[in-house]
Amino acid sequence: MNTSLGDMRNVLVMVLAGGQGERLHPLTRNRAKPAVPFGGIYRIIDISLSNCLNSQCRRIFVLVQYKSQSLERHIRYAWGIMHPELGEFVEVVSPQKRVSEDWYLGTADSIYQNLYSVDRESPDQVLVLAGDHIYKMNYQHMVRFHRENQADITVGAIQTSPAEAHRFGILETDADGRVTGFEEKPRHPKHMPGSSDVALASMGIYVFTLKTLKDVCIEDAQREGTHDFGKDILPRALKNKRVFAYDFVDENRKEPLYWRDVGTIGAYWEANMDLVDVDPVFNLYDAQWPLRTRHNMAPPAKFVFGEKDRRFGVAIDSVVSPGCIVSGGVVNRCVLSPNVRIHSYSRCEECVLMHGVSIGRHARLRRVIVEKHVAIPPHTVIGYDPVKDAKRFHVTQEGIVVVEARDFN
Repeated sequence: MNTSLGDMRNVLVMVLAGGQGERLHPLTRNRAKPAVPFGGIYRIIDISLSNCLNSQCRRIFVLVQYKSQSLERHIRYAWGIMHPELGEFVEVVSPQKRVSEDWYLGTADSIYQNLYSVDRESPDQVLVLAGDHIYKMNYQHMVRFHRENQADITVGAIQTSPAEAHRFGILETDADGRVTGFEEKPRHPKHMPGSSDVALASMGIYVFTLKTLKDVCIEDAQREGTHDFGKDILPRALKNKRVFAYDFVDENRKEPLYWRDVGTIGAYWEANMDLVDVDPVFNLYDAQWPLRTRHNMAPPAKFVFGEKDRRFGVAIDSVVSPGCIVSGGVVNRCVLSPNVRIHSYSRCEECVLMHGVSIGRHARLRRVIVEKHVAIPPHTVIGYDPVKDAKRFHVTQEGIVVVEARDFN
């Protein structure tokens, strides 16, 4: 972890955390998308905030809107670690209708409505992040790249195959990395210079000079549109601003590069499964890039019973959080949040079990996400019959089942 603080003192971070997360429903039924639990003990937003802390970004506004109570509580308890007397903060900002009667109308509008707060901090650069992506990135390198190129806007970019380009905004660049074109989710994307099989996708991460950010947001507010950085701000900025693409350097230090937009149930489940391999695809255990969160006051995990009792308390290739008791059941390739109970003769495979879940005796679950505090009754079978499951639970096209408490009422 880089301990040099000097070149990041005058960078302000704006984390966009107000989206509804409709594609992640029903996990976003009662919470904002960045507040969805991830990896047992974390919330999704912890990943971006940990990147900030590891990058020596110490002035952070988190812009919230949709069902933000649990997100605000989490940030208050988990991230109240800065030193205000040194000008450091992680501060939640909800819509204040300072400039209009509207709520946030888009990503750019959320910044526009908070330009008053940005101005008060007088930063040289503003780093704009999404609060709902899973990745490791040192923003210091991106800010340095921005300064060295005397850029007005720098866009974080990741290489992708042309076949996957339809999922992203695709950047067209010259040999020096200056962005010359942008197309949202193209069917026939432009390739990177010198490569016929790689396209450059926007990560939704931006560095702005302060003047440029104010200019483009104020100008955008006078127009009709979606008020979105990708769809509106970036294409217009290419006409008269110095816009550069910064090629993503992955602090996860594995191949391939790891960046996940967990915007759907399938993507969210896959990102959790990336944690459970012997050599995990996304490494939670890297002491050089620690991930911070609020730790629950819970006892150590416990595994009960063995061969003598003809029942096994076993977890194989799984993440098991504090407070869990695996009592005579088998857990294989699962993520267990704090205080989960696995009762005798039950079996869970490739499941994500959130805080306080209880799996009854002889129950069998496969590729299931279970919401907080749900008690699965004994002998319940979920994940083996998609047609039967769909009559009772939310089932995705990939066959991932989401179980809520109300499903058993």
